[in-house]
Amino acid sequence: MSSDDGVKARDRQSALIEIMLLAAVADGQASDRQMQALIRRVRERPEFEATKADELNGLVEGSLKKLASAKDWRAVLASLRERLPDHKSRMLAFGLAAAVAFADHRATRAELGLLKTFQAALGISEEEVAELIDAVEKGGSLAEALGNPFERLCAEVMVLVSAADGKLKEDETQVLVESLAADPLFHKVSPERAQTYVSEAVAALATEGMPQRLNVLTRGISTHGQRLKAFGLAMRVANASGEASPSERKILDLLQATFGIADDEVERLRAGA
Repeated sequence: MSSDDGVKARDRQSALIEIMLLAAVADGQASDRQMQALIRRVRERPEFEATKADELNGLVEGSLKKLASAKDWRAVLASLRERLPDHKSRMLAFGLAAAVAFADHRATRAELGLLKTFQAALGISEEEVAELIDAVEKGGSLAEALGNPFERLCAEVMVLVSAADGKLKEDETQVLVESLAADPLFHKVSPERAQTYVSEAVAALATEGMPQRLNVLTRGISTHGQRLKAFGLAMRVANASGEASPSERKILDLLQATFGIADDEVERLRAGA
């Protein structure tokens, strides 16, 4: 991960911590249960997977100081929006805030009012709010409510290969969109939805870096059949111009090892291309 990517990742982490802290202190003082919920939610999120305990403490302490010195709510919300530029990150932030607000089993009027403020500031729809709060009230992970459909994960695998030579070009993005939408397995995915998947994948890679995204992909693409399908799409992208470049082959080797795909399976995929 480059230094710029590292800064973006830390900015995102601090924004997520801040919105949870705001929810915790909405009605005066954070309860022990709310702080426990904050820590639990942080530990389950891949965004904090490589964060050490002392680094997390530093994030919390820094966020508390920043919020304590804030004098304008509008500036706080603007800062959150700036550090959470994509819709999925904003949905995650809202979900984490709701998880903390409902940690005592019932959110107070002040907490509900704050959640409405977050909803408006981050552009979360009523339907999305209902799904996130339903997941929170059931005590489940936010991953399902946020949604990482297989099609989106496949788009990200394809993006990893396409970006192997550097930054993804606009014409390459269009090829990815067309490849995803044209595959029979994704016949229900519209070109617009495919474009969204590719854009989200590019943003996630730029923000979090490849090692972190590979962890997410490994957890999300869990069956061997799915991994074969995703790897086949990656091979198609790498060989689209006739022959994969050295950097593309390196990514394919990494994906093969990460997904546990045997050499003979790779040969069958290549023969069927």
